[in-house]
Amino acid sequence: MTTSETSTATEPAASPENLQAAVERVPRYRIITASLVGTTIEFYDFYVYATAAVAVFPALFFTGQDDTTKLLASMATFAAAFLGRPLGSVVFGHFGDRIGRKATLVGALLTMGLATFLIGLLPTYHQISFWAPAILTILRFAQGMGLGGEWSGAALLASEYAKPGKRAQAAMWPQLGAPLGFILANGFVLLLTTWMSFDSTTDAAATDSPFLVWGWRIPFLFSIVMILLGLYVRLKLEETPVFRQSVQQGEKAKAPVVDAFRTAWKPMILGTFVMLSCYVLFYLLTAWILSYGIGNPAKGAGLGIPYHTFLKVQLVAVLFFAAFVPVSGWLADKIGRRRQQIATNILLIAFGLSFGIFMAPSTMGTGAQVNIPGLILFISIGMAIMGLSFGSMSAYLPELFPTNVRYTGSGISYNVSSILGAAITPYVAVWLNSHGGVSAVGWYLAGAAVLTLVALFISHETRDIDLTKVGQERK
Repeated sequence: MTTSETSTATEPAASPENLQAAVERVPRYRIITASLVGTTIEFYDFYVYATAAVAVFPALFFTGQDDTTKLLASMATFAAAFLGRPLGSVVFGHFGDRIGRKATLVGALLTMGLATFLIGLLPTYHQISFWAPAILTILRFAQGMGLGGEWSGAALLASEYAKPGKRAQAAMWPQLGAPLGFILANGFVLLLTTWMSFDSTTDAAATDSPFLVWGWRIPFLFSIVMILLGLYVRLKLEETPVFRQSVQQGEKAKAPVVDAFRTAWKPMILGTFVMLSCYVLFYLLTAWILSYGIGNPAKGAGLGIPYHTFLKVQLVAVLFFAAFVPVSGWLADKIGRRRQQIATNILLIAFGLSFGIFMAPSTMGTGAQVNIPGLILFISIGMAIMGLSFGSMSAYLPELFPTNVRYTGSGISYNVSSILGAAITPYVAVWLNSHGGVSAVGWYLAGAAVLTLVALFISHETRDIDLTKVGQERK
């Protein structure tokens, strides 16, 4: 820490020319790789747990209870990460705004990666009794902290190295980590369960199944390989020139969290609601829709699609998420972040209102009669809108904050929004579907988009701002 601050202080005086020279000195591929690889690893770790929470952990870590109670207990550990994410944004945000983006990103990567690796080594309930779910919950919380610190740092790494007029296109690279991590995690689990002939709907209680005995550990243990790759890339980076200039000008915050709440509370609130509909959409199209897709139609719980079939549907649809992330970045640089996000949320309202028309069992069919191409098309449209929403957020949110609290402020907004828009969404959607049908779930999504639109109308355009001068009007 001290060495980093000392070396920064001895660099040439900050100026627009020196800042641009520093940006051009670092190869673009190195910035892209460092931001993309890191977030891909983080989201891979996050999603591989989500898959195991449904198919593995109820049988191995929460025994001695009925199936529903075990699943709820397992999903409670899944939700623990969302409590860890805001804390991670505070802890890592403090160091990211105090000692720099590079060292903090390394710490976030290690926190998430080591927690994931240790889950792969964890004894089960049959071996260490209640200590197994207790330690699992702690490690899941640590995963949340790591992801809470990762996103802001990766977004800042990309945006603070960006060339003028290309910031959203540069900052979209860490956003690609979300769909790529999802594809890696779910694809890996799909391959393993297919190879080991495991079906979560029929084999969940068969604890002698090879997948439940040892196969489930492979995706978690594999994360150590990805960690080493991420560390290799990130340790070769230099500190971002925007942060170095802030330090040289004596603008570094002594207590970033306190300063963020004192000077940037308004953009933190706006940023939280700007992200809200994005989170609601994604967790409806991943967590809730999986339960709806494989749910029992006889009980009004879903469409009755086989588990493996629905995983394949999701893997196809998430490709549209990945494809529209760069489109979002390009549009945000072309027409502005605010205008692009307003148009996207109008599309999102229309998509939400279509749930009752296209996703109802009477339209989509059930069991063997489900219209799989229609289902793929519907979810793919949602994932394309998700790409448009998520892609420019890594530029928009950081641009709302001055450099000395940018890591902390953007991280808190992003991760508090995850509680409001992600942690409760699957549960709310299940309740709404059971009481009002799938159309009620769509109304919930449309309502979240309306709240985001209000925040966008209150907010301001950030496309043409100078990152080194954000917040100076508040001094």
